[in-house]
Amino acid sequence: MAAEEVAPGTTATFRRVYETLKAELLRDSAFDFNEDAVRWLDAMLDYNVLGGKLNRGLAVIESYKLLKAGSEPSEDELFLACILGWGIEWLQAYFLVLDDIMDNSQTRRGKPCWYRVPKVCQVTLVAVLLLKQYFVNGHVQICYYVFLLDSKIKY
Repeated sequence: MAAEEVAPGTTATFRRVYETLKAELLRDSAFDFNEDAVRWLDAMLDYNVLGGKLNRGLAVIESYKLLKAGSEPSEDELFLACILGWGIEWLQAYFLVLDDIMDNSQTRRGKPCWYRVPKVCQVTLVAVLLLKQYFVNGHVQICYYVFLLDSKIKY
């Protein structure tokens, strides 16, 4: 599915939810980030998560709309579907960074791999684990998934 095949406004909504999720992570008191860490994580997330076409995440939203069988999802349902979509995108970013390290890759999407960016290599693994940790144990909990599947979907 190409981004141009997505319903008008879906991509913009999806990107707005990314900004919300990123802001929540960066100010999450469980992590106690200092200002340098916040700036660094902000750059890391944008560099690794936003670099692709977002097809996986957008497919989650479009699939949810299809499961709704003709009725439009509410704003809350769409927000939760976007969270699940970003969970897929963040997990993909996690896999790609690890793959680049394991394969000793030089570039990804026409840019240097994240771990090859100057001053990054020492802390890349910690950042990569944070990418996964936030979604697996943080935002995307099974209750969101169950809520979306159970919310007014006719089988």
